[in-house]
Amino acid sequence: MKPSVGWALVGMQFGVLSALLVFPAGDGWPRNWIVGAGAAALLMAGVLTAVVASFRLGTSLTPLPIPKNNGTLARDGIYRTVRHPIYTGVLVAAAGVVAWGGSPAHVIAWLALWGVLSAKVHFEEAMLREKYLEYHDYQKTSGRFLPRWSSLFPLKKSRTHAS
Repeated sequence: MKPSVGWALVGMQFGVLSALLVFPAGDGWPRNWIVGAGAAALLMAGVLTAVVASFRLGTSLTPLPIPKNNGTLARDGIYRTVRHPIYTGVLVAAAGVVAWGGSPAHVIAWLALWGVLSAKVHFEEAMLREKYLEYHDYQKTSGRFLPRWSSLFPLKKSRTHAS
């Protein structure tokens, strides 16, 4: 992938996030204290997830969907169950903005954000598979944006021995 394509995806991501923040509030659903509390909880949970995941990446962190040459593959901590927890955090925080925004435009912008992040992941994972031989196996045991059920509650394989 050319860096210019990566930067274009980053630009689209921040453009959609900006739109979410500047769209006027709508009347698609009531905006009361319950919705406000839920929106605040989503916003805080998303920001916390993204920050924790960013710190875990350390010097491997980059806004581009192009892995750094000197980067390492994170597979522990929050990365044990989710391959792209920063994007998960962004989506969850943006869902909080949508909940409080109360308009169809906010929902459409959130869907566009999901599409842009999915495109970034598509390119990023192709390059990660080339760079890290173990990435293919990592994909089988962890979810893209959400944990796989099997990674949260692994089934123990039982061995039966014939006597």
